Amino acid sequence: MIIGDNRKAVIENIKLCAESGEFHNKVELNDPVLTAEQSKKITENYIENRKQPAFKAKTALGVTLAKSAAKIVNKNTVITGLEKIPENLGGCLITSNHFSPLENTVIRYLTNTLGRKRLGIISQTSNFAMTGIVGFLMNYADTIPISSEPHYLAKDFPAILKERLIDKKDAVLLYPEQEMWFNYRKPRPPKNGAYFYAAKLNVPIVSCFVEIIDLNKDDNSEFKKVKYVLHILDVLYPDKNKTVRENTDYLALTDYSLKKACYERVYGKKLTYRFEDGDIAGWKESL
Repeated sequence: MIIGDNRKAVIENIKLCAESGEFHNKVELNDPVLTAEQSKKITENYIENRKQPAFKAKTALGVTLAKSAAKIVNKNTVITGLEKIPENLGGCLITSNHFSPLENTVIRYLTNTLGRKRLGIISQTSNFAMTGIVGFLMNYADTIPISSEPHYLAKDFPAILKERLIDKKDAVLLYPEQEMWFNYRKPRPPKNGAYFYAAKLNVPIVSCFVEIIDLNKDDNSEFKKVKYVLHILDVLYPDKNKTVRENTDYLALTDYSLKKACYERVYGKKLTYRFEDGDIAGWKESL
C-alpha cells in the first residue's frame, strides 16, 4: 500500500539528503508544518486530555484499528531473533528504521506476538495535525507526541516515558532516525534521544531492523508490492558503571552498528550513502 503522492519528488529529496549527510531532514512534500504555538497546543491538549474518559475511549478504538491493520499489513511478515528477547523483559524502548507511515505496524506485530498489551509510539506533533483515518490513528493509536518545546521536553515528556516504561512496564517505539524516508532501505545514523532516555531511566533498548523485500506484484504504476522481515538484533542494557552521557553514546553507537551489520548481511553490500535506485524498496523507475 503506497501512502502519499509525488513519490518521485520525495525520492529526489532522499537522494539529496543522503548524499549530503542530512540524515534527519524532512523529505515529504505535504507534511503539516506547525508553528511553535501550534505544536505547543498539541502537547498541552495531550497532557490535559490523555486521562479523560473520552480520550481513553478513542485510544481504545485507535489501538483496536491499529492492531487490525497490523494483522493485514503483516500477513507475510517474518520475525527473526525472537529468542533474543527475555521472557521477563519489562519496560523497554524499541528502535527501528523509519521508512513508511505503516511500518510501525511491524513493531506492533512484534509486540502482539510477544503478548504485550500496549505499544506506545513516539510521534512528532506535526503528525497529530493530520486528518482522516490516518490522522485519527496518529492521535489515538497509543501515540505520544514529542516536540522541541522546552518545558514539555524537559518535564512532561520524561514523566510520560517514566510512567509508561517504569510504572506500567510498557514497550515504547522511538525512531532514532526522526524523519520518515519513504521505502528507504538503509539504516541512517541516529539522533541520541532514544538512547538518552534509556540511559536516564535505566531501561533496555530492543534493537530492530526491518528488511524490505520486493515482490513480483505491482502495487501501482510506480511501485511493486513489498514484504517485511523484522530482525531483532539484540537487547541493549545501560551499564550501571557509566554516566548517562557515556551510556547514551554507547547505546547509540552499538545500536547503529547492529543495524549497519544487519543491512550489510541481508542485502549483501557495504553500507554507503551514495544513492542507488535500489535504495528505494519496490520502486520500478529511476532518477
